[in-house]
Amino acid sequence: MDLGALDLASWLRTGVALVLLAAIAYVGQRMFRVEAPREAVVAILRAIVQLALLSIVLTGIIQDVRWVALGLVGMLVAAIVTAARRSGGRAAEVLLLATAITAGPLVVMLVVFGTAAIELTPQYLLAVGGIVIGNAMTMGILVQRVLHASIRDHWSEVEGWLALGATPRRSIAPLAREAVRTALLPIIDTTRTTGIVVLPGAFVGAVFAGLSPIEAGRFQLIVLAGIVAAGVVTGSILAFTAHRTPAQAPPRTLVE
Repeated sequence: MDLGALDLASWLRTGVALVLLAAIAYVGQRMFRVEAPREAVVAILRAIVQLALLSIVLTGIIQDVRWVALGLVGMLVAAIVTAARRSGGRAAEVLLLATAITAGPLVVMLVVFGTAAIELTPQYLLAVGGIVIGNAMTMGILVQRVLHASIRDHWSEVEGWLALGATPRRSIAPLAREAVRTALLPIIDTTRTTGIVVLPGAFVGAVFAGLSPIEAGRFQLIVLAGIVAAGVVTGSILAFTAHRTPAQAPPRTLVE
């Protein structure tokens, strides 16, 4: 069979699979009357376009650490914008989100590459940075969502603390801690079940790239630990500074 025809057939099969999977996601949400069922389909379509563009761009920059670093900055900006949209776009929250989502991955990459646990190459920088930034974004979104919901649901308790003379930070401290714990649960569960229930993408990708399973496992361990560490740093910053942002529903503003 001609190589070009084989590639075309492979892409056609990929297209069919993507259409079917998107249809399953859409129909499933419609059946259960989930709000905004088109979001899943739009997300898949965006992923197709974004990965196509990323593949083209990486072909030109993957050999230069400086270009990869610039690409990671672009990813970070996109992560902050996405998280900001989810949070409602308030200026104070956007600033704190930007700080938290930047700090988590930055700390992880300084440790990972500073200790030479992983060699600083364009490929490894892109892999570690991209994975950690994405998870930090998710962590930031979850912490804010859970915290806002908790403040709304327990506003009488918050007001009680304030009436007793507690500072805004003290009045929401238990809720902030619980928000971080709740947001970390998926990350911790994934890490805990790695190799038993979950076969991580970084491990599989490293094996496909030619690394031995042992080296791929070492790489995946560092990535998993980095994800947890970045999540804790990101979540802790948001929890510690939560009192500086307006709560979504209560009638008062938590500002010192």
